[in-house]
Amino acid sequence: MSDQKNLIIAIVLCFLIIFGFQYFVEGPQVDAEQQNQAATNAVDGTTGQAPTIGADTSSPSIPGSAIPNAVTREESLQKTERVKINTPSLHGSVSLLGARLDDLTLVEYHETVDPTSPEIKLLSPAGSPNPYYAEFGWSPSTDSTVALPNANTLWSTTTNELSPEAPLKLTWDNGAGLIFHRTISVDKDYLFTVEQMVENKTSSDVTLYPYGLISRHGTPETTNFYILHEGPIGVLNETLEEVDYDDLSDGADESYNSTGGWIGITDKFWLTALIPDQKTKIKARFTHTSQGDRFQTDFLDQQGINIPVGSTVGVTNHLFAGAKVVSVLDTYEEEYGIAKFDLAIDWGWFYFLTKPIYFALEFFNGLIGNLGLAIMALTVVIKIILLPLAHKSYVSMSKMKKLQPEMVKLREQFGDDKQKLNQEMMALYKKEKANPAAGCLPIAMQIPIFFALYKVLFVTLLMRHQPFYGWIKDLAAPDPTTMFNLFGLIPWDPPQFLMIGVLPLLMGVSMFLQQKLNPQPADPIQAKIFLFMPIFFTYLLASFPAGLVIYWTWNNILSMAQQWLIMRRMGVSVSGNKT
Repeated sequence: MSDQKNLIIAIVLCFLIIFGFQYFVEGPQVDAEQQNQAATNAVDGTTGQAPTIGADTSSPSIPGSAIPNAVTREESLQKTERVKINTPSLHGSVSLLGARLDDLTLVEYHETVDPTSPEIKLLSPAGSPNPYYAEFGWSPSTDSTVALPNANTLWSTTTNELSPEAPLKLTWDNGAGLIFHRTISVDKDYLFTVEQMVENKTSSDVTLYPYGLISRHGTPETTNFYILHEGPIGVLNETLEEVDYDDLSDGADESYNSTGGWIGITDKFWLTALIPDQKTKIKARFTHTSQGDRFQTDFLDQQGINIPVGSTVGVTNHLFAGAKVVSVLDTYEEEYGIAKFDLAIDWGWFYFLTKPIYFALEFFNGLIGNLGLAIMALTVVIKIILLPLAHKSYVSMSKMKKLQPEMVKLREQFGDDKQKLNQEMMALYKKEKANPAAGCLPIAMQIPIFFALYKVLFVTLLMRHQPFYGWIKDLAAPDPTTMFNLFGLIPWDPPQFLMIGVLPLLMGVSMFLQQKLNPQPADPIQAKIFLFMPIFFTYLLASFPAGLVIYWTWNNILSMAQQWLIMRRMGVSVSGNKT
């Protein structure tokens, strides 16, 4: 009795420590860090660093463009001449100062479920609170002093708007015989095509090296969940490279030599990626500068472009800036031969399962018209496919459940003699032809499939702002209700760690009932810990997207139904007694 009391007290104390730490320590620390980060980002408005020939992992900054005083995003946009971007998928503008792509919002995606809420802001100009932009240009050879366009260059154009039908044509004359032309085109989705041409009117040949960079100031807020990568990413030499913000901040810069590929920065749902010519040898980098907490991904054409006297020569590269829509990424990968571009979505180790499951879920969603129901329908189909494996597992569990009364008697009889107890239990298993481990392998074979479905729901755009029924307006957001204000009956907003809604509670109940169908652990202390698990998972999943909780709960219910039917057929009751 004393051990049981101590166990209960220990569990209660653990909860109090977790809640207290989150509320009194972690919460204030996060708020303070966010305020400090916002202040740092607002003050710093320096430009990105252009990669140069002969450089290792560091390069001189492009001069100019520093904005010393903090201004809003809107005020910063007004400081430079701009050409409007207007496509079915993107709104924004191109800055004529530096020909920089630094103002993009996503037409089809909004900050909240309200369709009138602001569009998602993807790129922002230097000097705004969170600068994030892309830039293309030319780097000189090591022995050259030729004047090249940079972040301070004011390009000229006669174009008023960039759209899929009307590309933006830019021109700049360096006054020393080189005329630079740049044509920026955009399609109806998220791909920019940047064609850079150089007209050589000097008396000698010129060799220049094209580059592209993406610069992001400030460490963005991330999901910080181990199954999802957010941060610098790329496919170089056919290999996926992922670098965490923290690792890049703490360690050395990363550089790679590659032929083609792509490199960029990914969020959970959004991506900005540089795509050089897929046949060109490049040097690609992930870098971090402590001043302004600036992250950068860039590439430099290592072969260079030779521009003979009297000729015009150029290069064409691409920039992806938008939502990670599977069909769009797949189309670009096939059309432009971009190596493994679909890996911008974190499909994980079980790629061969996650992607087919995504397409199946997309099919059911189109068929039913409600993603929550589509999740449930797909779970049923997977359960049917895995029925033979599940049947074997549940038969094994039912046999063990059937033997529980006999095992209790053996523990009472030989509890003090562990060796004798084990011998008698093994004899009982042999007599009844029951194997405690027989159900483990089939279950283990099912785990990757259900994990793949779970991952699809977590990392793709399918659930974002998709409603279910009733109070669930967004399947990608946690259940907004909580039992601590009686689900809205009491006019009080509990702290975040007390937001335990209806769906997590249903999941906890389903998990508890499922445990009751399974054989109970032989060790009483272990059995009490197992009974505590539904409480732990209820709290854990309370902060998870509602769609994931629906999937988990529905999967538990289907598993219980399968197990109950098999136990009935074998003549075993829930209590473990023969019927």
